[in-house]
Amino acid sequence: MRKHGVCGIGDRTRGGAPVARGSLRRGFLPRLAALAAAAALLTACGHPAAGSANSAPAKSSAAGSTNETSAAGSAPAARIANTANSATAAAGTTQQPVELQVFIAASLSPAMQEIAQRYTESHPDVKITFNADSSGKLQTQIEEGYDCDLFFSAAQKQMDALEQENLLEDGTRVNVLRNHLVVITRMDSGTKVQGLRTLSKAGSIAMADGSVPAGRYTRTALQNLGMLEGGRDAGSFTTREVSEALDGVTISEQSNVSKVLIAVLEGSCEVGTTYLSDAHGYEDELQILEQVPDSLTGDIVYPAALVSGSTDSGQAKQKAARDFLRYLCSDEAGGVFTEYGFDTDDHAGT
Repeated sequence: MRKHGVCGIGDRTRGGAPVARGSLRRGFLPRLAALAAAAALLTACGHPAAGSANSAPAKSSAAGSTNETSAAGSAPAARIANTANSATAAAGTTQQPVELQVFIAASLSPAMQEIAQRYTESHPDVKITFNADSSGKLQTQIEEGYDCDLFFSAAQKQMDALEQENLLEDGTRVNVLRNHLVVITRMDSGTKVQGLRTLSKAGSIAMADGSVPAGRYTRTALQNLGMLEGGRDAGSFTTREVSEALDGVTISEQSNVSKVLIAVLEGSCEVGTTYLSDAHGYEDELQILEQVPDSLTGDIVYPAALVSGSTDSGQAKQKAARDFLRYLCSDEAGGVFTEYGFDTDDHAGT
């Protein structure tokens, strides 16, 4: 039975290897081709990929106004959600068509595509456009004034920075999901690696850079294992420094976890570190060598919040953005996230 928190989502734990998605699974080659195409879009022209539109998000014409809203306060979930149920609890669609620009961590992309489809079926006046990339890159784009209504990060660090800069809508920040770091390899790799402690036995490693949450979590875990020096910010370790600490193993630096996954699936790297949710659905192609304990990485929490610049977009858009954020905390959305390998989080917020 699910426990219900303020946000209305349960604390559903998972252990061991991920469970297949059943009808959602596709063949390896079509899925790999789609993943590669998405990764190509992420880096095209220096702009992240848009999920339901072809254009990259434009910079806001009212960038100066984004500092007028105060940082998020206490009890955020209570302010954005007065119900604990599904999309139907947010009854009524907006009175005029609106388009929401939603910035999401790359690891969220498959699940969020399905969630958006479900949401817009009952809210036909709302169009959701995704911008998917590393949380660090998305943070930078928000700071630069890109048009963003809602930010869904893979780590607290990026959300903390935006909150300190008064770029989040007051009282809307909420923890939605949890994830876990894993070490993966192809089924046919024959690797001698068993987990983080034996990474130096790999011929090559795909790893996100230190500005990417998954790369930072990997470095944090290596610090806690004594494989990287302690007493310094985990994200500051360069890929070369990590390689030297692992006896000179070749590391292919990636800009987000989707590219880590592709590198391992294609066989260009022997092993990689990514999230449990990314490996979910590839049980026939990938082997999880280790699910890294949370005690080594720290809690991997995905927070979401409205961006303060969205207040300049009119009442209809504000209402739609709050509605969609509330839906992300619903049982219906939580079921989709769980299906894609995430744990839902019953925390009220920060």
